[in-house]
Amino acid sequence: MRGFAVPGRGGLTGPVLMVGLTGGIGSGKSVVARRLAGHGAVIVDSDRIAREVVEPGTDGLREIVAAFGERVLRPDGTLDRPALGAAVFGDDAARARLEAITHPRVRARSAQLVAAAPADAIVVNDVPLLVEVGLAPTYHLVLVVRAARRVRIDRLIRDRGMTAEQAEQRIRAQTGDAERTAAADVVLDNDGPLDALHARVDALWRDRLVPYEENLRHRRAAAPAPRRVGADPAPDRSARYARVAGRIRHALGPAARIEPVDPADDTARPDRSTAPVDRASDGSDQVHGPAEVLEIRLDVASAAEVDALAAAGFAPCPPVEADPADTADTADTADTADAADTADTADTADTADTADTADGVGERRRYGSADPDNPVVVYVRVTGAPAADHGPTG
Repeated sequence: MRGFAVPGRGGLTGPVLMVGLTGGIGSGKSVVARRLAGHGAVIVDSDRIAREVVEPGTDGLREIVAAFGERVLRPDGTLDRPALGAAVFGDDAARARLEAITHPRVRARSAQLVAAAPADAIVVNDVPLLVEVGLAPTYHLVLVVRAARRVRIDRLIRDRGMTAEQAEQRIRAQTGDAERTAAADVVLDNDGPLDALHARVDALWRDRLVPYEENLRHRRAAAPAPRRVGADPAPDRSARYARVAGRIRHALGPAARIEPVDPADDTARPDRSTAPVDRASDGSDQVHGPAEVLEIRLDVASAAEVDALAAAGFAPCPPVEADPADTADTADTADTADAADTADTADTADTADTADTADGVGERRRYGSADPDNPVVVYVRVTGAPAADHGPTG
C-alpha cells in the first residue's frame, strides 16, 4: 500500500482512517484539534513532533548544529528558533538542508504514533503546511479551518502578542484560503462564537467521521445520507474529482489511468448502474436523495492492483441486478434459437470468456467510497497492459 495503510496493524481489516487537519495561522485549527481529541480522535501534531525531534540530546539537534553552527543554540542548550529561522530565511539551499534533517524524523515519529493507535481509531494529523507541501492526497479526508483575515489578525494580536504588521506578514507568508479550500473535503468556518464551532465539529464527528471509519474498517461502500440537493451541484464537481483522483493515484501509483464519467453518458457505465435518486413529485429537476454521485473510470493492468483501492477508501460494490428488460430480451432470444446453434454459441462464448478473463484481463469491477458524505463510484477495468500505455490520465 502507498501511504494510507499502516504496517504492523494486523488486527485491521481495512486501513486506519487518516484525516488531514489544516488552516491558516489564527484560524482556530488547534481548537478544532482539541475538540476532536475530546471525542476520541488520535491527534498527531506535526508542530509538536517537529519540536520533539530537535530537543536537547537528540540526533536532530546535533545535525542542525553541525549544519548551521552554535549560533542556533540558546545558552541552555535548546534550539534558538528565531536564530535558526534567520539562518534559513531567503536561502533555499539552507532551508532544504534543514528540511532534510527534520522532515524524515517528523514522518517517522508520526508513523509510530499512527501504528500505535487502536484498531478503530480516527487519526487526525494536524499539519499547518499540508496544502503547501502537497500532502492532501495522502489523507482520506482533508479538513480545513477557515476564518476571515481581520478575525485572524485580531486573534494573533490578542493571543500571541503580535503586532498587526507581524500578523499580516505571517498570513501573507502562507498559502491563501482559495488554495486550501480547493483541497478541502470539509471546511469549518470559524468567524463566530466558540460554541458554534464546537457544534459543527460535533456534527462532523457524529455524522461523517465515525461512519466513515466503520465503513473503512469493514471494507464496505457507504450508503449516502439522504438529503435534498439542487438541480446543478456541478460547481464542486471538478474539485471533488481532483481530490478523489489524487487519492487513487497515491494508492495505485502515477501510471493509473483515471478519468471522470460524464453524468449524461450512460454507455460509460459497464454495469448500467445509476445514482439512487427519486425525482420530485412535480417533475422538476430538484431531487430528493444523496449528494451527486461522482463517477470515475479507472484502468489497471492487473486485478491485484485493484486491491490498493481499499487503501484510498473504496470498497467493492455488490453486483448490480440485471435490467428486467435485458432479461426478457435474452429469454426471447434463447427461446427462438436453434438448440444446436445455442450449444455452439455457448462453446464459443466459454472460450472467449476464458481468454478475456485470464489473469483477470477483461474483468470489470465497481467500487464505492466509504465516505458517507462523498458518494463516489469507480468503474474498474483490468486491461492486462500497463496503464501508462493508454495515454494521459484524466
